[in-house]
This record gives sequence, C-alpha cells and structure tokens, in this order.
Amino acid sequence: MHELGIVTHVAKTLDELAEEQKITKIGSVTLQVGEVSGIMTDYFVDCWNYFKVRHPVLKEAEMKIETLPAVTYCEDCGKTYETVKYGITCPYCSSERTYLVTGNECLIKEIEAETEE
Repeated sequence: MHELGIVTHVAKTLDELAEEQKITKIGSVTLQVGEVSGIMTDYFVDCWNYFKVRHPVLKEAEMKIETLPAVTYCEDCGKTYETVKYGITCPYCSSERTYLVTGNECLIKEIEAETEE
C-alpha cells in the first residue's frame, strides 16, 4: 500500500511547483510507472482521486499513467532483454550476472497547467 505515500509525495511536489511557477490549476498529470515498480496503477488512480481534493490546485487534475517496460542488462554477454519474460537469467547466455536497467521508476513526465495572468 505504498501507492498512497507516492500520491502524497507527487501532490506535495506539484503544490511546490504550482507555488514557484504561479500555477493556479493543474488539468492533468502524466506519470511514468515502471513495469516492475510494484505500483498497482488502478489502486494508485483511486488514491489520487481520493487525495487530490485536499489540494486546491489539483482538485480537477486527471492522473494519466504510462507504463515503462522492464529491461535487464547482462554483464556477461552485454545484451538487454525483457525482465518480466525472463527474470534474472539471461535468455542469451544463461548468466545470472544481470541487473535491472529500467522498469522500476515512478516519474512525473508531464503536467497540463494554467498560470496566473
């Protein structure tokens, strides 16, 4: 249930940005969420919809989520592959000397906003 904690952090970040940039209303927020981040996106959106009403600048903001694929790199053969499909074992050389390159992120990609005139 770390979704609520992430929503809280995103809302705080957007509140600070709104104050700095004189943003009066945020229409939407696009979040990039890694495929293996552990974030349940449906639950995340539910938390967002519950939590955003406590922040005037976010009150009407829609949460858009883009899923980033998980990619693993093999140190032995130098190739990358789909993490979810193959796990930690490289499908090319069977090595387990691998590490996750992408897919564990949670990033604010874009916001649509209105500013003071």
